[in-house]
Amino acid sequence: MSKFWSQFVKDLDPYIPGEQPQGEIRLKLNTNENPYLPAPKVIEEIQNHGSDRINLYPDPESNILRSTIATYHDVDISNVFVGNGSDEILAFIFYGFFKNKKNLLFPDITYSFYPVYAKLFEIRYQQIPLNNDFEIDLSLYHHENSAVIFPNPNAPTGIPIPGKKIEDFLQDNQTSIIVVDEAYVDFGTDSSVSLVKKYKNLVVTRSMSKSRSLAGLRVGYAIGDTTLIDGLIRIKNSFNSYPLDRIAQKASVTSFQEDNYFNETCKKIIETRNRFIKALENLQFSVLPSGGNFIFAQPPSPLSANTIYSQLRDIGILVRYFSQPEKLKNFLRITIGTDQQMDLFVGELKKIINQ
Repeated sequence: MSKFWSQFVKDLDPYIPGEQPQGEIRLKLNTNENPYLPAPKVIEEIQNHGSDRINLYPDPESNILRSTIATYHDVDISNVFVGNGSDEILAFIFYGFFKNKKNLLFPDITYSFYPVYAKLFEIRYQQIPLNNDFEIDLSLYHHENSAVIFPNPNAPTGIPIPGKKIEDFLQDNQTSIIVVDEAYVDFGTDSSVSLVKKYKNLVVTRSMSKSRSLAGLRVGYAIGDTTLIDGLIRIKNSFNSYPLDRIAQKASVTSFQEDNYFNETCKKIIETRNRFIKALENLQFSVLPSGGNFIFAQPPSPLSANTIYSQLRDIGILVRYFSQPEKLKNFLRITIGTDQQMDLFVGELKKIINQ
């Protein structure tokens, strides 16, 4: 702590990212990264053209990328905003759309950046409890002139919300701004992007880090009504006019052009996830339904999630353990890797259980 810190800085409770080890590890299954590299043409684009005109600033509006995303999702370019990862876009949304509302509503167990941003920007918020099955109950979010944000599927639980339930919720909540965070949607969850044309109060955020294997480039985007996107652009240009570098823009455009590869890798991850769930259930783990590239699992009594986490870490296998809130203390979040990686994981897990 420095004597030059303001009280504001002293009071911050920052987000804690998943561990990114510098040394050798056997399995890294703690931060929901894609086990597969980007499409070969994406890698080729980076290798062959990454240095093109690198001495010049990139397009501040990322217009080629925005146009590509717009075509992909059948919307207008004016409905698309891009940023340096979906986390940056979420920060802009919190700052630009959630202040001065009666209350911002989000789940009590969800992406832990939400309360961090709410506190950082001094936004009034209320956390709505998940039900006994760890599901988001949208009927509890009906508050006039408020703001609502939730992931679909939720994180860290992985439980998806059917698209019909989201549309019903939007139909009944047209005075509140609604943000659906779809970072993991490509792994088998209904998307709300098609609803943007119908509901002017809806913003959908997406990440290129998970399903498109571009976590190292930090690219995200949002789709919403033109008036909302214009607001995000105003905020962006008040913080950083050039959030996406040339390499990130080029690689992202190529990624959208390689749809067959994208669909193939998503399909493989879904199949591996379903296979892995069965393997854990055979070991008497309780596994929540998942629509993401990860699962949330509770070991059988008397095994402790924290003990398993520590013993896995000791042998170079990283998963995610949440000590808070209390309701999550006996769960592990495990990223889905390749079939070979998950077989190795199950083998080592059996050794821990049987020792």
